[in-house]
Amino acid sequence: MNKLVPTLPLIFLVVLAGCTSKSSTSGTPTGKEYQVDMTSAGFSPKQPSIKAGDTVVFVNKDASSHWPASDIHPAHNVYPEKGGCIGSKFDACKGLKQGENYSFAFFQKGSWCYHDHLNPNLKGCVDVQ
Repeated sequence: MNKLVPTLPLIFLVVLAGCTSKSSTSGTPTGKEYQVDMTSAGFSPKQPSIKAGDTVVFVNKDASSHWPASDIHPAHNVYPEKGGCIGSKFDACKGLKQGENYSFAFFQKGSWCYHDHLNPNLKGCVDVQ
């Protein structure tokens, strides 16, 4: 019996850890994939219209780096899912070199504007139905 008593707190912690869950608005992408190209002229298309669960792939087609992120510069906190490196999960968290891409699945309905963190005058919006 004395050997069992020290292990009870450990068993309790293991059971407790198995009973916790995290609630998230994100999930596994369920829809289509849309490409948005980034160049020195901006984003193309600038305002794709997608459905919740679809993914947008931002592809750098420029020799200069680009960093797609949720508005508003520099906080990146308009898209409501918190996380990422600055404000929301909708944030590449680094400049993408030519040929690199960043994918983001949108699960929140609304119009989510974004910008290029390295060139804040380059903007667009993703309309999520």
